[in-house]
Amino acid sequence: MITPKIKSIVEEMIHPFMEEHNFELVDVEYVKEGKNWFLRIYVDKEGGIDIDDCGLVSEYLSQQLDSNDPITDAYFLEVSSPGAERPLKKSTDVSKAVGKDVFVTVYEALDGLKEFEGRLLAFEEDVLVIQMGKKQHHIPYEKVASARLAIIF
Repeated sequence: MITPKIKSIVEEMIHPFMEEHNFELVDVEYVKEGKNWFLRIYVDKEGGIDIDDCGLVSEYLSQQLDSNDPITDAYFLEVSSPGAERPLKKSTDVSKAVGKDVFVTVYEALDGLKEFEGRLLAFEEDVLVIQMGKKQHHIPYEKVASARLAIIF
């Protein structure tokens, strides 16, 4: 779990570059896997991100991190796309996902369910409306534990 301080430092550090290149910072993770620490940056842009874009972000951020040195541990820097099942971390992400398939978990059961997978029909007044089969579920945003785009077959 990334400390809020490191996350905000990294976000602040990269913000001007992201705006300049019309990139979106989707998420920042700082996690330990085995003996190694990883600083993972997930970026996107209109039309999708490619390997060259990730390389630009990685090069810029690497220089900034070397100059400012906010992380004391040795770590690996990874910059990538959030993928097809992109997390929906902010309410603006949820708004952009209207009309798409989503997977949502909630903190406590609603309509007898804790997981909802279906088409996001609307996100208005902080309520997600998800179509699952013939039924619509109305989920208050504050009850959402996690949300991501979904690939439904």
